[in-house]
Amino acid sequence: MDDWFISPTVDEDGNTIIVTGRLDVEKFRSKDKYSIRVEVTLPYTPEGPLGFPAPATAELMEQATDALQKALKGKNTAIMTGIFTGGAQRNWVFYTFSTEVFGSYLNRALAELPVLPLEIYAENDPDWAAYDEMIEESYNPDLGI
Repeated sequence: MDDWFISPTVDEDGNTIIVTGRLDVEKFRSKDKYSIRVEVTLPYTPEGPLGFPAPATAELMEQATDALQKALKGKNTAIMTGIFTGGAQRNWVFYTFSTEVFGSYLNRALAELPVLPLEIYAENDPDWAAYDEMIEESYNPDLGI
């Protein structure tokens, strides 16, 4: 079973960010081929003082998250390692071995949803430094979440 934590944090602009991070990554991390970090960002118009999405937008984001996770189940295309929500955007973070294969996966996974104004960024991160930073800054096992 997937092992995830949820933790609030604050970004450099003072926005509250909810971090959902995956802990059971060793199967993928131990393989050198998963060296490309891909961040898929969905900007949204914040609602309320904390800057979170309106309910309809939040529901669409959850549908996208479910579709992305379902499309990866049992596959070795990529692993979703984190979800960041707040500051007028949702970021899904993955590690993969190919941006081309990942792009095909992304299109298939989200095909049933309305067209989303996604921004996609990829970088080489063979040491999973960004993942380690997320764990260091966001994960507190003593909280039990």
